[in-house]
Amino acid sequence: MLKLLYGTNRWDIRGTDHYLSLLGKKQSVIISCWHGHLLAPFMHLSGKQYYGLVGTHRDGEIISRIGHDFGWRLLRGSSSKRGPEAFVEIVKILRHPPALVAITPDGPKGPPRIPKPGIIQAAKKTGAFIVPVAVHSTQNWTFVNWDTFYVEKPFGTIFMEYGSPILFDKKTDFEQCEQEFINEMGNTEHSNLQYANKQNI
Repeated sequence: MLKLLYGTNRWDIRGTDHYLSLLGKKQSVIISCWHGHLLAPFMHLSGKQYYGLVGTHRDGEIISRIGHDFGWRLLRGSSSKRGPEAFVEIVKILRHPPALVAITPDGPKGPPRIPKPGIIQAAKKTGAFIVPVAVHSTQNWTFVNWDTFYVEKPFGTIFMEYGSPILFDKKTDFEQCEQEFINEMGNTEHSNLQYANKQNI
């Protein structure tokens, strides 16, 4: 079903060099996408044996099984369960570049668009770059619980932008890093939405 839904869409993707060039330079990368928009990056980055973080809840088990079929190497854990173990695994992976780990920093239980500290701590500890990604689709279904979760409908257009890489100084305090991270996620989303609106004029 996912192959049908996403395969029938037209993809307009920009900024892939922001993570590919880093991997080419033997750097590690954390791809960051808000939980509500995770399916488009999940599909776009599939088949390359990249790492992803999935929660331990029942929905996470479903995503994990699908992810393995799509060529992901998935780690299980969240801020509420297996968090420390997952963090250690992520740090170990990032310390052996080039590596790419995809994380939804506000998942799996929210609150929406408020990052858990793990993504920032992992980036600071390992020197990995965070590459924010934003998604906008012309046709989608929305499912609302603690977040609005988007599933793209067929035959639309998916606009996706990988933003400028973020590199934290290890000496910078956490609150400043967190604000920079939120700002860059917002900047990428704003840039992607502006581009999408121009294409639909």
